[in-house]
Amino acid sequence: MRSHIKTLATTALCLALSGMAYADPAEDALDIETEAGSMSIVTSAPAAAHLDGALTTVYSGWLFRDPDTRDMERDDFDNPAMVYVDLGLDKWNEPMGKNGESCASCHNGPESMKGLRATTPRVSADGKLQIMEDLINGCVTERMGLEAWGLTSGDMKNMLALIAVQSRGEVVNVAIDGPAAEFYAKGKEIYYTRYGQLEMSCANCHEDNAGNYIRADHLSQGQVSGFPVYRLKDAALVTAQQRFVGCVRDTRAETFKAGSEEFKALELYVASRGNGLGIEGVGVRH
Repeated sequence: MRSHIKTLATTALCLALSGMAYADPAEDALDIETEAGSMSIVTSAPAAAHLDGALTTVYSGWLFRDPDTRDMERDDFDNPAMVYVDLGLDKWNEPMGKNGESCASCHNGPESMKGLRATTPRVSADGKLQIMEDLINGCVTERMGLEAWGLTSGDMKNMLALIAVQSRGEVVNVAIDGPAAEFYAKGKEIYYTRYGQLEMSCANCHEDNAGNYIRADHLSQGQVSGFPVYRLKDAALVTAQQRFVGCVRDTRAETFKAGSEEFKALELYVASRGNGLGIEGVGVRH
């Protein structure tokens, strides 16, 4: 019975893929209107050498969205994700530690986080791979004496949005050598591993079929330079870790958890595929 279900699922996938239509990324420029003025974001760049020719050019997911969705991101007033940035700023200034500490009491303004999003994930001094959520929880637990925030909690996602905005326009430059090399290799292995009843890998959609349409969805390269993003389908802010969970579930597989060592390594590898793109912080997607 299980074999029969697997065969039907694979057949359905093949039929869907066979009906795909291709469309190039939009020929468009992302200039965001902010309170401080207009800011240009790099949305395409030559692929990094470590991709070994798998891609020749890397493209932001913004270029694969329809005009109305792209326009939402062009103006902070129209971008629904900016509501969460404001909530993150409120939390930044809130005296919430056991001794009344706030993020601001140590770091001053959130602009002190400029550049951090563009170089994360990264390896800590003690050899652990850390995503942005780990860095935030380090402050929450060690400096403020509080319980760790849930990786997909409202407070966490709001703070991720606030910190991401500080690096807007910075070029992604995630390290994959030295102490990061083993994590990079693990993430790459996961990226190309087929999972679930559909026996699909990340690469099947975001490398082999980037630019194709499957039903009404225009498949992107799966870049994370815009994350966290406001996802119109969910009417909510979504993190890269959440999307990893969702993508693996879509293959009809048991997924790793958000913040697992597997998904941290995957985030490092996926982020490195976008080296050279600009941080959008925070994007809008379907």
